[in-house]
Amino acid sequence: MTNKQTFSLKAPGANHVQLAGDFTDWQARPIAMAKLEHGLWQTSVQLPPGTYHYRFLVDGEWHDDPECTLRVGNPYGTENAVREVG
Repeated sequence: MTNKQTFSLKAPGANHVQLAGDFTDWQARPIAMAKLEHGLWQTSVQLPPGTYHYRFLVDGEWHDDPECTLRVGNPYGTENAVREVG
C-alpha cells in the first residue's frame, strides 16, 4: 500500500526545482517539481509506509525544506529532511 505524499518549496527566483531523496536514489532519479503561483514548487509521490530522507535541488544547489522540523545530519555536513509515512 502506498500513500500520496506532497512536497512543496517556496523558491520564487528558481528556474528548476527537483525533489531528491533515498526514494529517488538521490541525484540518480530526482523528481522535477511543477512551478505554481507565487513561486511555489510542488510535486506528489506515492510512497509505501516508512521513513524517508530528502532534500531539494534548486537550480542545481541543495536546499533544506524549511517546513520540515524533523531532520538528521548527513555525511556532507548538512541535514536531510525526514518524512514519516504511516
